[in-house]
Amino acid sequence: MLKIVLTGLLLWASAASAVTLDQLQQRFASQPVIRADFTQTRTIAGMRQPLVSHGQMLIAREQGLWWHQQTPFVMTLLLDDKRMVQSLSGQKPQVITAESNPQMFQFNHLLRALFQADQKVLNDNFSVAFSDRGNGAWTLDLTPKAAPLNKIFNRISLAGSTFLDSISLDDRQGDKTRIELTRTRTEPPQLSDEEKTRFAGP
Repeated sequence: MLKIVLTGLLLWASAASAVTLDQLQQRFASQPVIRADFTQTRTIAGMRQPLVSHGQMLIAREQGLWWHQQTPFVMTLLLDDKRMVQSLSGQKPQVITAESNPQMFQFNHLLRALFQADQKVLNDNFSVAFSDRGNGAWTLDLTPKAAPLNKIFNRISLAGSTFLDSISLDDRQGDKTRIELTRTRTEPPQLSDEEKTRFAGP
Protein backbone atom coordinates (compact mmCIF):
# COMPACT_ATOMS: atom_id res chain seq x y z
CA MET A 1 0.00 0.00 0.00
CA LEU A 2 2.91 2.36 0.71
CA LYS A 3 4.05 1.90 -2.88
CA ILE A 4 0.62 2.88 -4.20
CA VAL A 5 0.53 5.97 -2.00
CA LEU A 6 4.02 7.05 -2.97
CA THR A 7 3.25 6.51 -6.62
CA GLY A 8 0.12 8.58 -6.48
CA LEU A 9 1.78 11.52 -4.82
CA LEU A 10 4.72 11.44 -7.18
CA LEU A 11 2.24 11.56 -10.04
CA TRP A 12 1.07 14.86 -8.69
CA ALA A 13 4.54 16.24 -8.14
CA SER A 14 5.60 15.36 -11.68
CA ALA A 15 2.59 16.22 -13.82
CA ALA A 16 4.38 18.93 -15.74
CA SER A 17 6.27 19.58 -18.93
CA ALA A 18 9.31 20.46 -16.88
CA VAL A 19 12.80 21.31 -18.05
CA THR A 20 14.03 22.02 -14.53
CA LEU A 21 12.86 21.14 -11.06
CA ASP A 22 12.09 24.84 -10.55
CA GLN A 23 9.60 24.72 -13.41
CA LEU A 24 8.13 21.48 -12.11
CA GLN A 25 7.50 23.09 -8.73
CA GLN A 26 5.96 26.20 -10.34
CA ARG A 27 3.61 24.14 -12.48
CA PHE A 28 2.32 22.30 -9.43
CA ALA A 29 0.07 25.22 -8.51
CA SER A 30 -1.58 25.23 -11.94
CA GLN A 31 -2.84 21.62 -11.76
CA PRO A 32 -5.49 21.42 -9.00
CA VAL A 33 -6.95 18.15 -10.34
CA ILE A 34 -5.30 15.31 -12.28
CA ARG A 35 -7.12 12.29 -13.69
CA ALA A 36 -5.55 9.32 -15.50
CA ASP A 37 -5.90 5.64 -16.34
CA PHE A 38 -3.11 3.32 -15.23
CA THR A 39 -1.62 -0.04 -16.08
CA GLN A 40 0.59 -1.43 -13.33
CA THR A 41 2.98 -4.31 -14.01
CA ARG A 42 4.72 -5.89 -11.03
CA THR A 43 7.60 -8.31 -11.51
CA ILE A 44 8.05 -10.17 -8.24
CA ALA A 45 11.19 -12.12 -7.41
CA GLY A 46 10.46 -15.84 -7.54
CA MET A 47 7.34 -15.52 -9.70
CA ARG A 48 7.45 -16.49 -13.37
CA GLN A 49 4.63 -14.24 -14.57
CA PRO A 50 4.26 -10.53 -13.76
CA LEU A 51 1.13 -9.25 -12.06
CA VAL A 52 -0.77 -6.78 -14.23
CA SER A 53 -3.55 -4.51 -12.97
CA HIS A 54 -5.60 -1.73 -14.52
CA GLY A 55 -7.59 1.14 -13.09
CA GLN A 56 -8.09 4.84 -12.64
CA MET A 57 -6.56 7.47 -10.38
CA LEU A 58 -7.61 10.93 -9.28
CA ILE A 59 -5.49 13.46 -7.42
CA ALA A 60 -7.09 16.63 -6.06
CA ARG A 61 -4.87 19.13 -4.29
CA GLU A 62 -7.40 19.92 -1.56
CA GLN A 63 -8.86 16.40 -1.10
CA GLY A 64 -6.01 13.93 -1.65
CA LEU A 65 -5.50 10.76 -3.69
CA TRP A 66 -8.13 8.30 -4.97
CA TRP A 67 -6.67 5.12 -6.54
CA HIS A 68 -9.17 2.64 -7.98
CA GLN A 69 -7.95 -0.71 -9.29
CA GLN A 70 -10.53 -2.44 -11.52
CA THR A 71 -8.70 -5.62 -12.61
CA PRO A 72 -7.74 -8.35 -11.72
CA PHE A 73 -9.82 -7.50 -8.61
CA VAL A 74 -11.49 -4.35 -7.35
CA MET A 75 -9.56 -2.34 -4.76
CA THR A 76 -9.83 1.33 -3.82
CA LEU A 77 -7.33 3.36 -1.82
CA LEU A 78 -8.18 6.79 -0.41
CA LEU A 79 -5.55 9.03 1.15
CA ASP A 80 -6.12 12.43 2.72
CA ASP A 81 -4.62 14.42 5.58
CA LYS A 82 -6.47 12.46 8.29
CA ARG A 83 -6.71 8.87 7.14
CA MET A 84 -5.87 6.12 4.69
CA VAL A 85 -8.75 3.89 3.66
CA GLN A 86 -8.31 0.65 1.72
CA SER A 87 -11.46 -1.02 0.39
CA LEU A 88 -11.63 -4.45 -1.21
CA SER A 89 -14.78 -5.62 -2.94
CA GLY A 90 -17.11 -7.35 -0.47
CA GLN A 91 -14.98 -6.53 2.58
CA LYS A 92 -15.19 -3.93 5.31
CA PRO A 93 -12.91 -0.92 4.56
CA GLN A 94 -9.64 -0.81 6.49
CA VAL A 95 -9.08 2.64 8.01
CA ILE A 96 -5.64 3.77 9.20
CA THR A 97 -5.28 6.98 11.20
CA ALA A 98 -2.41 8.78 12.90
CA GLU A 99 -3.59 7.37 16.22
CA SER A 100 -3.75 3.77 15.03
CA ASN A 101 -0.47 3.80 13.08
CA PRO A 102 1.84 6.75 13.89
CA GLN A 103 4.70 5.33 11.81
CA MET A 104 2.53 5.21 8.71
CA PHE A 105 1.57 8.83 9.17
CA GLN A 106 5.15 9.91 9.74
CA PHE A 107 5.78 8.41 6.31
CA ASN A 108 2.64 10.15 5.04
CA HIS A 109 3.93 13.56 6.15
CA LEU A 110 7.02 13.06 4.03
CA LEU A 111 4.86 12.11 1.07
CA ARG A 112 2.72 15.20 1.55
CA ALA A 113 5.90 17.26 1.21
CA LEU A 114 6.64 15.43 -2.03
CA PHE A 115 3.09 16.29 -3.00
CA GLN A 116 4.25 19.92 -2.98
CA ALA A 117 7.20 19.12 -5.28
CA ASP A 118 9.39 20.71 -2.62
CA GLN A 119 12.97 20.78 -3.88
CA LYS A 120 14.36 20.96 -0.35
CA VAL A 121 12.53 17.76 0.56
CA LEU A 122 13.73 16.07 -2.63
CA ASN A 123 17.32 17.05 -1.96
CA ASP A 124 17.11 16.11 1.73
CA ASN A 125 15.68 12.64 1.05
CA PHE A 126 16.92 11.69 -2.43
CA SER A 127 19.93 11.88 -4.67
CA VAL A 128 18.24 13.63 -7.59
CA ALA A 129 19.12 13.24 -11.27
CA PHE A 130 16.89 15.33 -13.55
CA SER A 131 17.36 15.21 -17.33
CA ASP A 132 15.80 17.22 -20.13
CA ARG A 133 15.45 14.78 -23.04
CA GLY A 134 14.48 17.41 -25.59
CA ASN A 135 11.18 18.07 -27.36
CA GLY A 136 9.52 18.48 -23.99
CA ALA A 137 10.52 15.01 -22.70
CA TRP A 138 12.17 14.58 -19.32
CA THR A 139 13.25 11.98 -16.77
CA LEU A 140 13.67 12.18 -13.02
CA ASP A 141 15.66 9.55 -11.11
CA LEU A 142 15.36 9.54 -7.32
CA THR A 143 17.67 7.48 -5.12
CA PRO A 144 16.48 7.51 -1.49
CA LYS A 145 19.09 8.41 1.09
CA ALA A 146 16.95 8.64 4.24
CA ALA A 147 14.53 6.43 6.17
CA PRO A 148 11.88 5.26 5.61
CA LEU A 149 12.26 5.52 1.82
CA ASN A 150 15.72 3.95 1.68
CA LYS A 151 14.33 0.94 3.55
CA ILE A 152 11.75 0.36 0.81
CA PHE A 153 13.21 1.51 -2.53
CA ASN A 154 16.53 1.32 -4.33
CA ARG A 155 15.44 3.85 -6.94
CA ILE A 156 12.37 5.56 -8.35
CA SER A 157 12.43 6.64 -11.99
CA LEU A 158 9.87 8.88 -13.63
CA ALA A 159 9.53 9.83 -17.30
CA GLY A 160 7.15 12.07 -19.18
CA SER A 161 6.58 15.02 -21.44
CA THR A 162 3.50 17.20 -21.05
CA PHE A 163 2.37 14.84 -18.30
CA LEU A 164 3.94 11.98 -16.42
CA ASP A 165 3.94 8.91 -18.68
CA SER A 166 5.56 6.21 -16.56
CA ILE A 167 6.96 5.38 -13.14
CA SER A 168 9.42 2.58 -12.41
CA LEU A 169 9.94 1.40 -8.83
CA ASP A 170 12.93 -0.76 -7.90
CA ASP A 171 12.45 -1.98 -4.34
CA ARG A 172 14.75 -3.51 -1.77
CA GLN A 173 13.08 -6.93 -1.97
CA GLY A 174 14.12 -7.37 -5.60
CA ASP A 175 10.66 -6.61 -7.01
CA LYS A 176 10.08 -4.14 -9.83
CA THR A 177 6.94 -2.19 -10.57
CA ARG A 178 6.17 -0.18 -13.69
CA ILE A 179 3.13 2.08 -13.92
CA GLU A 180 2.09 3.48 -17.27
CA LEU A 181 -0.38 6.35 -17.42
CA THR A 182 -2.75 7.14 -20.27
CA ARG A 183 -5.60 9.57 -20.89
CA THR A 184 -4.23 12.09 -18.39
CA ARG A 185 -6.68 14.97 -17.98
CA THR A 186 -6.64 18.20 -16.00
CA GLU A 187 -10.00 19.53 -17.19
CA PRO A 188 -12.29 20.43 -15.65
CA PRO A 189 -10.05 21.95 -12.95
CA GLN A 190 -12.66 21.27 -10.28
CA LEU A 191 -14.19 18.02 -9.03
CA SER A 192 -17.59 16.91 -10.22
CA ASP A 193 -20.23 16.03 -7.64
CA GLU A 194 -19.59 12.33 -8.31
CA GLU A 195 -15.83 12.78 -7.83
CA LYS A 196 -16.40 14.56 -4.53
CA THR A 197 -18.24 11.52 -3.20
CA ARG A 198 -15.13 9.40 -3.80
CA PHE A 199 -13.34 11.33 -1.07
CA ALA A 200 -16.20 11.03 1.41
CA GLY A 201 -15.19 7.52 2.47
CA PRO A 202 -16.25 5.75 5.66
